[in-house]
Formats: sequence, structure tokens, C-alpha cells
Amino acid sequence: MEKTAHLNSDEKSSDAEHVETDTERRDSVALNIVKNPLQSRTSDEIVAEAQQFADSNGMSEHAELFGQAALVARQPDAFQSIAGLAPDQVAALEYERDHKWHGPFMMWFAVSLCAIGAATQGWDQTGSNGANLSFPVEFGLEDENGNSDAFGFWIVGLVNAIIFLTAGLIGAWIVDPLNHYLGRRGEIFLTAACLTATPIGSAFARNWQDLFAARFVMGIGIGAKNATVPIFSAELAPHRIRGALVMFWQLWVVAGIFLGFAANVIVRNTGAISWRLQLGSAFIPSFILLCGIWFCPESPRWLMKKGRCREAFQSMLRIRSHPIIAARDFYYSYILYVEERKLARGSGYFQRLWDCFSVPRIRRANYGASTVMIAQQMCGINIISFYSSTIFRNAGYTSDQALFASLGYGAIQVVSTIPTLFLIDTKGRRRLCLITFPLMCIFLLAAGLSLLNPTSNGSAKIGPVVLFVYLFTICYGLGEGPVAFQYSAEVFPTIQREQGMAWAVFINNFFAGVLSLTFPRMQAPDVMGPTGAFGFYAGLNLIAWLMIFCFVRETKQLTLEELDQVFSVPTAQFLRYEATVRVPWFLKRYLLFRRGLPEPPVSIGKGVNTGKGVNLGKEVNTGKGV
Repeated sequence: MEKTAHLNSDEKSSDAEHVETDTERRDSVALNIVKNPLQSRTSDEIVAEAQQFADSNGMSEHAELFGQAALVARQPDAFQSIAGLAPDQVAALEYERDHKWHGPFMMWFAVSLCAIGAATQGWDQTGSNGANLSFPVEFGLEDENGNSDAFGFWIVGLVNAIIFLTAGLIGAWIVDPLNHYLGRRGEIFLTAACLTATPIGSAFARNWQDLFAARFVMGIGIGAKNATVPIFSAELAPHRIRGALVMFWQLWVVAGIFLGFAANVIVRNTGAISWRLQLGSAFIPSFILLCGIWFCPESPRWLMKKGRCREAFQSMLRIRSHPIIAARDFYYSYILYVEERKLARGSGYFQRLWDCFSVPRIRRANYGASTVMIAQQMCGINIISFYSSTIFRNAGYTSDQALFASLGYGAIQVVSTIPTLFLIDTKGRRRLCLITFPLMCIFLLAAGLSLLNPTSNGSAKIGPVVLFVYLFTICYGLGEGPVAFQYSAEVFPTIQREQGMAWAVFINNFFAGVLSLTFPRMQAPDVMGPTGAFGFYAGLNLIAWLMIFCFVRETKQLTLEELDQVFSVPTAQFLRYEATVRVPWFLKRYLLFRRGLPEPPVSIGKGVNTGKGVNLGKEVNTGKGV
């Protein structure tokens, strides 16, 4: 087929020079420069390869389009210099560049629907939060004043914790086979069905053993859903707003938390069945997900991985606003996927899981994902999400007042998460976490110390506790809350994405289970007490901050495939740059108030130049490096 799209003469003449100097240019950058594989080829080669790709995958009618799209993918910021593009194609690319939130209805529908599914987890957390005030009494685990023996504390903790333990130990690890046989949509449908049935089953529990069994199965569904839905959203979203769109997951988790608290308040006066209604109402968002998922397209990257490229491109057309944009994103993803497969050491389940720990690039991504996931539990937010009503009651509120205070906590979490939709792709994931963790430490410690106030005035005692809990929640919503699942869903290569996300979800849910299991006993007066428990988690915030500084790399505004190069930099070299360049600048700029001091480039990103080179390709291929 005749090639109809070519570079103009100036760009065409630079092809050979670019190829010849590519190695030299790569050696002139510091830690990394995002390398586009198409830039090492001439325009004629690119067009020929793209058209051959279309022909060989049953898309001959789109061969010319793929030739044009390949040239756009080669130099996405210089598409106006490409000869042969139709006026509507240029207009579509310009509009996309100038309106980053523009996208077709189906993209927004699919991402929003998946986000609604996240509300199940938040709703269940807060349903059990309110139910903790009454179901232990009905099952003889506590008296009406919340007093219990060690056995009662452990059983309440176990009933709360089991959904997270089974999510991490079972649900996260069945993700790969479910995705392999059912696809992203099929897996989400199955888990949505599970999460529709199990909350209803919880509402009909006759004893704590029945409740435990229903929540055991629920946890499996939560773990499998948590590992797939963020991946599905990340694979549908354009890279320029991927962080914000995937962050709808966290926004709807906290929306579910708020709605769960609202349900707790609404049904608080229904008598003995109130805790049953609080637990059972969590089926609502899962039912919406169950009904809507089959209207969504399958993930183009999943179909591509299965060799179904024609179907994958049709899926991409539904979630992009113009065929040239769909073809550009699809072909570029395919090119980078081919490069990625060269590094794959095996295709079996356990081999791909082992790659997450043995292949340097994937291991570094695993460092980052594991860090943000465990940090979400270390920060202490879930002691509030799981037990805020109990904490507020023990501090002096009545049960009704505790439910309303918890409702305020849920509302604060929703409101504080919304600004991060706009900050996560501009300020970045790493920076938001590094700023907010020290503040969370301060506010959580202050909340714990406020519990020591000896005054007999209930309002004077509980007021500061609620205030500092709310301030702590605001900081969480602006940083760690939205980052954890969003970051973990994007950092792993396509081939190891299910295994990597499964490990991250295991880490998150397992430690959420440990927290939920141990906190009731930890805050008992004969152990740490409430102040000691709050102080313990305040200290963990500082440890989490140090871990984030060492292992979490910036990923904003990069394609999922370009992140391969971000994590090709050895950890020691990454830390050296942070310690010798970024930290001194921060101290001079914000402690010495040298406002005119220019900010150095982020250590990982496009076009970072410090004069010290590293041949990333050699490091990746040999498997050397930390």
C-alpha cells in the first residue's frame, strides 16, 4: 500500500542524524530520559512497519491511518509538522492537546462505573464501623457500655479483619487466572456478583460465626476486585489524565465511606436490626457495577496481550475521541509492549510472579507499589475508618453523637480528596506524599494526646480529638489516600501487571487485616490505651515517610509503557540524585527563603540532564542493579 503520510523535509533530513546520535544522547542524560522506540527509526521505516502491522492483524482498511498514527506517536508534540494529516486529524490532536479533560462518553462511563464499584469497600468499612456499636452486644461479646474481656475484643477484631485477611491471602492471588480466562470485564462482573450477595448475607447472620463466614467470602471478592478495577481504569485512561481518572477509585472509596456513615445515621433508630441494615446496605454500589460492566469495552491492552489486535483497536476507538488518537495510542502501546516482552523471562504464573522480585525494573516498581500500599496502613487512617464510632464513644460521646462525628469524618475525607484530582497529575504522586505524611504524624499524635485531657467537660475533651482527627483526614485525602491504588495500578509492565497488582493488594489488605484485628485489643486500658495506640501510629507515619523518600518514584504524565524506563534506574543512583540535588534545593528554597533559586528537574522524567550518564538498556538487559 502506498505510504501517504510522511514527515516534512526538515524533519525527514534529521532522521539519520537522530539514529546516529541516539546512543550518545542517551549517555548524556543523568538518571533517565523517557525513550520513544519509534525515534530510532526513519519515517519511511515507521510507516512501512505500521502498515504491515495493520495488514497482518486484519485491519487493512486502517493501514493508512496506522501509518499516520505511527508518525504522530514518534513525535507527539510536533504533529503539526507532519505532512499528510487530514485537517480533521490535526484539529482533533490540537483539541486534545489544549483540552486535557476531553474524552468520549464511553471512557468516562467505564472509568466512573469502576469507581462506583470502589464504594463497596468504603461502605462496608463504615457499615461495620457503625455495626460495631451493636452487633457485639447482640452476640454477647460486649456489654451495653462497650466493656468486654480479651476474648470479646479479639472476636470483634477478627470479624472486622477477616475481609481484609481473605482479600490479601486469597482474593488478590486469584486475580491472574480470573483475568486470564474471563478478561477484565468478566472478572469484575464475577466479583461484583459476590459483593452484591455477601453484604445481604451478613445482614441475616444469626451469630458471630455466620457473620464471620459471610465476611470471609466477601473479602475474597474485595481482594479480586481491588486488584483488577484500578488496572482496568488505568488501561482505559489517556496518560495525560490517567492519575486523575484512576483516582476516581479513591474518591469513590471515600464516597462509600461517607455514604456508609450516612446509612449508619439514617438507620440508627431502627432498634435491634440497625446493625443488619448498616451491613446489608453495602450491596448497592456493587449491584450498580454488576449491571453496568457489560456495557463497557474490554481493555485494549488485555486484548492486545491475547493477540486479538483487531478487537483491541475497536475497543480503543470507543474510548478515544478520534480515530487518529485511538490509532496513535494503540500502536504506540503495541510497540512498547513488544519491547517489554523481550524482557519477559517466562509466561507461567509463578515465573511472572517471581519476575516481580528478580527483574530489576519490575523489582523497583514493586518497591514503590509495596511502599505506598503498606504506608496506607501505617499512617493509621483505617483505625479511624474501622473504629471511629467506638473511639468517639469511648472518648465521651453518646452512640448517636459518635455516629454523627463519624459522618463528619466521612464528609471531610470526600471533600479533601477532590482537590487531589487536579494535583496528582501536576504536583505528582511522590511530592504529595512527602508533604502530607509529616503533617499526619503531628495531627494523629495531637489527637492521641488530647485524650489525656483530665477535664470532666465532655465537649472540652472530645472537641480537640475530633478536630485533630479531621485535620489528619484532610492531609490523608490530599496525599496517601488517592496515591496508593493509583500508583500501584500503573507501575508494573503489562506482562506482570496482574501479579504485581496482586502482590500490592495482598500487602495492603493483609496489613489492613492486622490493623483491624489488633486495634481493639491495642487500645484496651491494660495494653496501650487509646493515647498509646494513636502515638504508635503517629510514629509509623515517620517511618512511612522515609520509605516513600527512598522507594517511590514520580510517575506523573507518563504512559504506562514509558514507566519501564522510569524504573530502569538503579535505586542507589536515584537516591544519590535526590540527596545531592533535590534535597539541597528544597532546604535553600523553603528554609532559607531563596525564592529566585530555580527548581532542578525531577530525578525521573523527560529530558533530565545532570551531566552524568547511564546506559539504561544495558542495565535492564543484564539484570544488574538494585
